[in-house]
Amino acid sequence: MTRTTKFTHFARLTGTAAAAALLGSMAMAQDTIRVDQGGDITELCGSDPIRVALVDGWGGDTWRKITFAELQDEASKCPNVTAEDHTDAGGDQQTYNAAINGYATQGYEVILAFTDFGEAAMPTYRMANGNGTTMVPYFTDLPGTAGVDYAVNPYQDSIAIGNQYAEWMAKALDGEGNVLMLGGPPGASSSSSFLQGFKEGLANHPGLTLMDDDFISTNWNPADAQKAAAGLIAKYGDTIDGIASDYGVTTLATIKAFKQAGVEVPAMATIATSNELSCLYNEGLEDGTAWPYLAVDGSTGDVRFALRAALAAHNGIEWDEPLGVVPYVYADSTQNIVPKCSDIAPPDADLSSLMDEEKLFSLFNR
Repeated sequence: MTRTTKFTHFARLTGTAAAAALLGSMAMAQDTIRVDQGGDITELCGSDPIRVALVDGWGGDTWRKITFAELQDEASKCPNVTAEDHTDAGGDQQTYNAAINGYATQGYEVILAFTDFGEAAMPTYRMANGNGTTMVPYFTDLPGTAGVDYAVNPYQDSIAIGNQYAEWMAKALDGEGNVLMLGGPPGASSSSSFLQGFKEGLANHPGLTLMDDDFISTNWNPADAQKAAAGLIAKYGDTIDGIASDYGVTTLATIKAFKQAGVEVPAMATIATSNELSCLYNEGLEDGTAWPYLAVDGSTGDVRFALRAALAAHNGIEWDEPLGVVPYVYADSTQNIVPKCSDIAPPDADLSSLMDEEKLFSLFNR
């Protein structure tokens, strides 16, 4: 496939119709908002200097790099807010906790922390919050109390996304078929939330059968995902009609496993996609091998909601933006919405970012 521009986008929809389809309409709870519909941060800036630090439990991939760039991009709209400090804990919770404690001790006004370690990090959040520091864990809906365990907890509404997966599967499969759910490590709380929403949605479509009552563990690792997919192919053969996943990396590995086995790729629904996955789908559209596909994305923009919620809490400003965030429709074969593909971006780059193209590609060239 030859690509001569930064983005290859085989759009079937144009103008207002495409925009309306891309934004879509999804049944969401009152406390949930789409990631591309955020409010105006300039109402929250205040006037005192505010230093923001971001702590990642594991931040080595391009998705996390884009997330930090989105944070800086959002913070730049406030002349008094700086977001230059970032810690990647490399998967070690002690390092993660120490970074949060360190920023709090240094008097940082706002600390954002990706909830890689879930509830286990709650004592650290609780200790950091207060005394001038606004502690904001984000991405997972935690069970703590706002104002005590943390200042505020913006989260990605995985249950709502699971519901969306089920509704899309019903449409893509004409209401009938056998489906599965792929998740992370066994017992992963976020995967369990996706599965809960998926099951709730499937209950409205009796023609769809969930072949396994639990999610299939992939450890969010491509090698493990490919092995898991090979096992599913051996067990179920070509009777699998649809697979939902909570991570684009595992979706890509699963598609490769089906192709290697010579089995038709089933309908795939996923989130947090990659440039490689999008390009593979675009190539399939060109040669007639594309599978039914839904990708909901823009998840790197969740950090913008976290920053706005943090500034509102820190400055004591009433702010009615919902804490629950859901992605926008980035690709949908049932609506002819096709994802972007780049021949110069890294394979794991998430091109659904809310940043403009120039800023996004400058990040890849650093």
